[in-house]
Amino acid sequence: MSTEHMIKPPVEVQYEEELLALQENDTAKKPANWKLSPQAVRTFILGSKKPLIYKEKEYTIEKKYLGNDALVERCIVTLAGNRGLMLVGEPGTAKTMLSELLSAAISGVSTNTIQGTAGTTEDMIKYSWNYALLLAKGPVREALVPSPLYVGMENGIITRFEEITRTPAEIQDSLISVLSDKVLNVPELKEEGFLFAKQGFNVISTANTRDKGVNEMSSALKRRFNFETVIPIREAALEKQIIINEVNKLAKENQLELTVKEDVAELLASTYHELREGISSLGHQIDKPAAVMSTAEAVSVYYQTLMAGYYYGDGTISIEGLVQNLLGAVAKESREDLEKVKGYFNTVIRDKAAKEGGIWTKYYEARKWLR
Repeated sequence: MSTEHMIKPPVEVQYEEELLALQENDTAKKPANWKLSPQAVRTFILGSKKPLIYKEKEYTIEKKYLGNDALVERCIVTLAGNRGLMLVGEPGTAKTMLSELLSAAISGVSTNTIQGTAGTTEDMIKYSWNYALLLAKGPVREALVPSPLYVGMENGIITRFEEITRTPAEIQDSLISVLSDKVLNVPELKEEGFLFAKQGFNVISTANTRDKGVNEMSSALKRRFNFETVIPIREAALEKQIIINEVNKLAKENQLELTVKEDVAELLASTYHELREGISSLGHQIDKPAAVMSTAEAVSVYYQTLMAGYYYGDGTISIEGLVQNLLGAVAKESREDLEKVKGYFNTVIRDKAAKEGGIWTKYYEARKWLR
């Protein structure tokens, strides 16, 4: 499949040759209907230095998830054991990306997805009807329009359920019997009214801890999942690398020739890391903003600033523009957070500018946009 006109190609398309190379070289045991063995799934997500040969070419599998390797292994084992997987954590911690990678490696498709919202209904999860055919032929399989859960069960593939806690509790609970018995009841079809899931079917759900209490999951549903908490990046150096990788990827997807500056990525990673943790590398105590200071937000701030330089400037990133976009990202939760960012600049950035000079001095001088 050509990715030329896709803004964001599916994982299985973006990494098609890597997946084929892994399949060709995969000799380990695999669960029924999995495209790859658990070992190969791990390699696809976490990478390998040893190149693989496929069609007389060498492929080095790149590391795609820069987080906790042990968490990835636990996720794979959970899915191999036919337990539902629930990924929880702060917004912007790559829960969605991890679920996409797992689905693409295991089932060969990452797009069989339910997006949880306040308006999600049961027929968006299970099935609905083509009413023209329903009136003409009655309740027959031909008239049934399968939704992602039905598709997953019928084809033995993973169904992804994004932001499940945004969905009303009674709709969430429609998953309970499916996860328990792996059977979906379609009473309208009478004798053929039971869909038994094929091997390989499973559910990966994500939930933001910031949404806790919006539509709290029932205890019965929670028992059907293994929970894994995806924590924010704890190392500023790793956060910097993620910013560089993701901005380069976004630029490539949009066919833009942009240069990511490592020192600017380091500055931004340090800012987000310190504001999130509440302490600076110099030992300052910092008032943490209420806003989500996630790595994904840092990527967005960097890329937005770089795009402004590309279209309106000289093609380079502007430190003043970076500060303006940072303020926009922080202020969307609460205007009170701006005072916390001001305090951060007037203490931490001031001292770093005095100590390091260079780009930190430019960063400190750009504080005028905080007024």
